[in-house]
Amino acid sequence: MFLTITTTGSADRPATDLGFVLHKHPDKAQRFSTSQGTAHVFYPEADAQRCTAALLLEVDPIALVRKSRGKGRGGAPDSALGQYVNDRPYAASSLLAVALRTVFASAMKGQCTARPELVAQALPLRIEVPVLPARGGPELVDKLFRPLGWTVRAEPVPLDETFPEWGDSRYVRLVLEGECRLSEALRHLYVLLPVLDDAKHYWVAPDEVDKLLRAGEGWLEGHPEQRVIVGRYLARRWSLTRQAMERLAESDGVAAEELDNAVDEEADTEEKPVPLAVRRREAILAVLRSAKAARVLDLGCGPGQLVGALLQEGQFTEIVGVDVSMRALHEARRRLRLDRMSERQSARVRLVQGSLAYTDGRLKGYDAAVLSEVVEHVDPARLPALEYAVFGSARPGTVVVTTPNVEYNVRWESLPAGRVRHADHRFEWTREEFRQWAHGVAARHGYEVSFGPVGPDDPEVGPPTQLAHFRRAGDDSSGPAGSANIPRGRDPEGSGNSGEGRGSEGGASGREDRQSEGSRSVREGRAPEGDSGAAGSSASMTGKEAAA
Repeated sequence: MFLTITTTGSADRPATDLGFVLHKHPDKAQRFSTSQGTAHVFYPEADAQRCTAALLLEVDPIALVRKSRGKGRGGAPDSALGQYVNDRPYAASSLLAVALRTVFASAMKGQCTARPELVAQALPLRIEVPVLPARGGPELVDKLFRPLGWTVRAEPVPLDETFPEWGDSRYVRLVLEGECRLSEALRHLYVLLPVLDDAKHYWVAPDEVDKLLRAGEGWLEGHPEQRVIVGRYLARRWSLTRQAMERLAESDGVAAEELDNAVDEEADTEEKPVPLAVRRREAILAVLRSAKAARVLDLGCGPGQLVGALLQEGQFTEIVGVDVSMRALHEARRRLRLDRMSERQSARVRLVQGSLAYTDGRLKGYDAAVLSEVVEHVDPARLPALEYAVFGSARPGTVVVTTPNVEYNVRWESLPAGRVRHADHRFEWTREEFRQWAHGVAARHGYEVSFGPVGPDDPEVGPPTQLAHFRRAGDDSSGPAGSANIPRGRDPEGSGNSGEGRGSEGGASGREDRQSEGSRSVREGRAPEGDSGAAGSSASMTGKEAAA
């Protein structure tokens, strides 16, 4: 990754004075070791009229993976193959910000023993960053830098110049111009580069608040995008964000009680939006209530969030969670505290190990079954086996299926073009593809089906999650027609961090309401011997039952 700082001068004030302020001689090329690679400082041009200092950071991809191992980051938070292919060596990020602090530490502090008068002077500066991740687009880049006095040019980088119809990537070429003290310019970059990338390559600890406030002194207190800057810089850790906002307010003379009121109001509407996973459970519960279901199967239950929500409502008298992963079932048992439940409550729930690629007599006779964010984890060749196991063999009166709407992915700022929301997704359907599959299932197995959105129904790309409500033909059900009984909530900020959790599905981490291993329930079982189709699957599911 690469960054240049250029200034102009005259005979009275030569541009090469930039070398004094940066503490790097224009006639030398210097190397510095950083935790993730090697930084080089050199001057492509240096004379009295014009001087340019360049910072080139060579990232060691192997060291990046090794140092990130065990921290859930992998060096590229939005890449399914982050250990092998990612943008960290090329795109400006927190790696470059750390290199700035390491290489130009004295300049950032405004120290120059040789020419102390230079650090207080505003210099005509031009800063260029060829490749900058901009989660929020050029508009956010402008909102962050323009209030600081910069003239901003953020040009989107096309996905592929050979194929302009593919559109632009989430990267921009950034050019900043203005008169500013060099120490202030470096501190702007140190804070705002990782803010625009909306990711950090290291764990955000409490000392990050001190780093932010030191670098933001003199400009962050009154910045109109202060909340966005603080939240993203601190990786949306609410406790750290609140601490930073309190300290900024104190330095700006705001009373503590005024801050508390302001933070509470903002938290209700911006910082703590309703996650899409919660809305999905609310939508599922609405359908089950309207269907008057009492005995319910949660197929691919993962760590048991939906099972827990069902247990809170007396209408559901028998709840069975099914998953192929014993680890997920153990986590569900721990989360639900089955060992501490009353005898009456624990009699309502069972956790069962099994694969949905096989038919199973234990699943017959239930009022309703739920496949929440499950089908997209199944290899397409195995979908007929799952279809028959649920709709052909178990045949509950009501089936609720939810799955991501791939058309909505363009609304997630943290999701690169062409990527699915979760590394384990085998596919993601458009609304038309989902409807075609659902109508085919209904016709083959004697069901009627209606559809509804989960989350905000965007007029252009639809909702983030799509829901299908299957009713066995001939059953007297008062289920919803379309989306009438499906509650909606406010869309989480594309950040990250929230959405279907913040990251890959909002960055996002992206992050679903079931653990990765648990959500693979329907794909880990082997397809029926000799036939992955519906009618040929007659083998009974094996695996032991874990009774609550």
